[in-house]
Amino acid sequence: MNAKGSVFKYGDNVDTDVIIPARYLNSSDPAELATHCMEDIDKDFIHRVKKGDIIVANKNFGCGSSREHAPIAIKAAGVSCVIAETFARIFYRNAINIGLPIIECPEAAKAIQAGDEVEINFDTGVIKDVTTGASFQGQAFPEFMQKIIAAEGLVNYINQK
Repeated sequence: MNAKGSVFKYGDNVDTDVIIPARYLNSSDPAELATHCMEDIDKDFIHRVKKGDIIVANKNFGCGSSREHAPIAIKAAGVSCVIAETFARIFYRNAINIGLPIIECPEAAKAIQAGDEVEINFDTGVIKDVTTGASFQGQAFPEFMQKIIAAEGLVNYINQK
């Protein structure tokens, strides 16, 4: 499994309230949530993001409320992977549960810039900044996590069994 896309870059402590503002939580429809993804931190995100694009952030991405809506909104917006120095633990778990690939890699998070073209190999964990030619070693996804992601989430994975 691989991902390739253009980078949207954010800083530290991007919380679930800016990923999907609470005022939109009356919907659980992924397509509806996607239309408001990141709007409080980046008004143009939803108008510029393309299927396959990648979010890169610094420390503690996904902190705040434990809402599953946040990774759902990101995934439904077309983002293929989130790379960060660190993730809030509940966001990490929710992302895997809904099949959104995420990778902790401090070196990549610091070096990759907005607009860079990035490729990720989920089997090896290698993150390549195509724009600069730099490569970074992130955490490879264990086979069971790749199966959950391929199934589009934990519930689908279990239902396939």
